[in-house]
Amino acid sequence: MVILAVLTTATALYFGRELFIPIVFALLLNALFRPLVRGMERRLRVPPGVGGAIVVVGLFVGIGAVGFALSGPLQRWIQEAPGRFHAAEKKLDKFRKPVEQVSKVASEIEHAAHAPATAPTQTADPAPAPPPAPESHALVTRLLSNSTRVLTAVVEILLLLYLLLAAGDLFLKKLIKIIPLWRDKQAAELVVEQSQGVIMRYLLVALCINTGQGTIVGLVMWWLGMPSPLLWGLFTVILEFVPYLGATVMVTVLSVIAFATFDNIGHTLAVPGSYLVITTLQNSVISPFIYGQHLKLNPVAVLIGVLLWWFLWGIPGAFLAVPIIATVKIISDHVDMLKPVGEFLGE
Repeated sequence: MVILAVLTTATALYFGRELFIPIVFALLLNALFRPLVRGMERRLRVPPGVGGAIVVVGLFVGIGAVGFALSGPLQRWIQEAPGRFHAAEKKLDKFRKPVEQVSKVASEIEHAAHAPATAPTQTADPAPAPPPAPESHALVTRLLSNSTRVLTAVVEILLLLYLLLAAGDLFLKKLIKIIPLWRDKQAAELVVEQSQGVIMRYLLVALCINTGQGTIVGLVMWWLGMPSPLLWGLFTVILEFVPYLGATVMVTVLSVIAFATFDNIGHTLAVPGSYLVITTLQNSVISPFIYGQHLKLNPVAVLIGVLLWWFLWGIPGAFLAVPIIATVKIISDHVDMLKPVGEFLGE
């Protein structure tokens, strides 16, 4: 029965991701900005509707300003990326051809050992196909084709965020009343407030840590002579919100670009190696010290959760995985029948 319920929930989440993803993003942003709106209401006598409008407009302006400032470097990077990947592929051909020749010789020896004594007929080797030309326009077109969907999702999230901020705690109170697992409604409200506090601290602390790490990465990439060091810092800030997978993507992409850019093997290895050192120090020393007791999650459970939500919701699910896992843990710790889940998710 439990397995059937889990499979049904996973199926609903998978096929309903277009509906659920904006809602979850809006709930997370509501947890982040709700104290700000509440503070404006208490200290400045600003109605929640007006405070929510101020927050949403500020977010929209901030996103637009950042997008405008980074549009030039990002467009140049997108146009140059196919050429750099193609250059890396050409360099790999130098190592691939000897391996292919050895394989061909071994294949011919094996064929000769099993062939009849008659002289084999020689066939001309087909002419190698010319390497494909870098197609930057195809990449740009592919990215721009998704811009409408992304813009629509952003508008949906901001609209839902405004409605949540303007409604105050009404939505969560109504949600608590209809959830049958929580019979003690007052205790349930405390759990919800605790969840919001944990999510708010996590998002703020993660943003500060990622910004510091992105700044260091950008400076190191500039010192090593990598192209577009500002974008590498920005990618670090964004991708480090995805535990483990974000760092893996960064190390992989940096390795490819460094291999295409530099001829010296030491210089090439220094690029991903420096990022690996920085992210290891951040995850092993800085993050545990700053988070302290506020967010103690099982690393294995976090990795499984990231992979699970990535499978269900794609890239947005990977970004939402840690806040969802933290929320599930807090709720599980206060619901008797879910306490084994909370024990597994805890450190």
